[in-house]
Amino acid sequence: MLCRAYGLKIGHGTLILGLPSFAGTGDPRRKFSIGVSSLINWPAYFDISDTITIGNRVAIGPHTSFITSSHEIGDYRARAADLTTAPIVLEDGVWIGAGATILPGVTIGAGAIVAAGAIVTKDVPDNTLVGGVPARLIRNLD
Repeated sequence: MLCRAYGLKIGHGTLILGLPSFAGTGDPRRKFSIGVSSLINWPAYFDISDTITIGNRVAIGPHTSFITSSHEIGDYRARAADLTTAPIVLEDGVWIGAGATILPGVTIGAGAIVAAGAIVTKDVPDNTLVGGVPARLIRNLD
């Protein structure tokens, strides 16, 4: 109720267990949306330097992080140079396991599963299971 009262775009039937953490250079009311009948466990961290779009019937495990910002590699005086951002998209039916991290510019395809503890650096195709560091295809799903 607090998230909706703040003005976040949250679909009907979505349940957020505890207050998610928002950080970054954006306003969550403009850069964060979640569809219907989804679940976000606590704690969850969302860097909203760019948009994060979560589809319908998405399940997000506890201790997950969604990072939309990074830095260009600078010279030896300051390796973390200019800030870069890219959106994250979780399509319908996705399941993100506990402790997973989703990095900038990643789209998780419909019906895909990200195993617990995975670090996702690239797009995940529809109906696949990925896991590991960095996340790799484990198998295709029915």
